[in-house]
Amino acid sequence: MNQATQNWLSLIGRIALAWIFIEAGFGKLTAIQGTADYIRHAGVPMADVAVWAAIVIELLGGIALAIGWKARWMAALFVVFVAVASYFFHQYWTADAAEMMNQKNHFLKNISIIGGMLYVIAFGAGGFSVDARRKR
Repeated sequence: MNQATQNWLSLIGRIALAWIFIEAGFGKLTAIQGTADYIRHAGVPMADVAVWAAIVIELLGGIALAIGWKARWMAALFVVFVAVASYFFHQYWTADAAEMMNQKNHFLKNISIIGGMLYVIAFGAGGFSVDARRKR
């Protein structure tokens, strides 16, 4: 595969990975109290602080990943963020029968996101990124 194709695929891949976080962060920002209540109900400590941490990570981290700024670091941050979120919010192993498959699907989706982030950590942001421009 030629370099230009790899650069385009890396860009599209980063945007696809970042999209879910940017949208989720914006959603949290427009419903802060409801989100804090949901986080509290899930058993996350300091929910009123956690909601703001999630907003910053998802919005700013998502934008940084999409443009390829500190992409490896952002991907590593998202690995931790998604792993923690999976544990607190998608415990399919304790869900009732009616909710088990839904939670398992969300959990497995998150495992796939972690896999994508590991690729970014391993191979970087690609040529169409702020990281690549800074190396020139």
